[in-house]
Amino acid sequence: MYITYFVYSGINITTMRILKLVVLFLFAGVGVAMAQQKQKAVETAKISTPTVQCESCKNRIERYMSHEEGVQSVKVDFKKHITTVKYYTDRTNIENVKTGIANAGYDADNVTANPESYAKLPTCCKKPEDGGGMDPKKH
Repeated sequence: MYITYFVYSGINITTMRILKLVVLFLFAGVGVAMAQQKQKAVETAKISTPTVQCESCKNRIERYMSHEEGVQSVKVDFKKHITTVKYYTDRTNIENVKTGIANAGYDADNVTANPESYAKLPTCCKKPEDGGGMDPKKH
């Protein structure tokens, strides 16, 4: 059997193929490592928001939290009083997220609403003991 090697600048075809394959695996490995690192950086938290009562509350929190550093997404379920937040752990933490919700005027787990922000809420979004709350007929 006769094997011919094409020599180009001292490197034969077999060596070039091996070199290309090594480079390909190197790029694939780096890409997988970066994807895994990015997946680890996002965390999901469910936060009790008992003072959220209506669609207006939901929209206010989602809009406010969309501008917070490190928050990827916010989903408020005002009927279950749960706010689900996805955030980047390298940019923020759960306490900052809760504080952000409190700064919007709502209680978040053990963090109470900022009094100044709460005072600016519309009447329907305030607690019933403060004269607020939705009309049960409208729910």
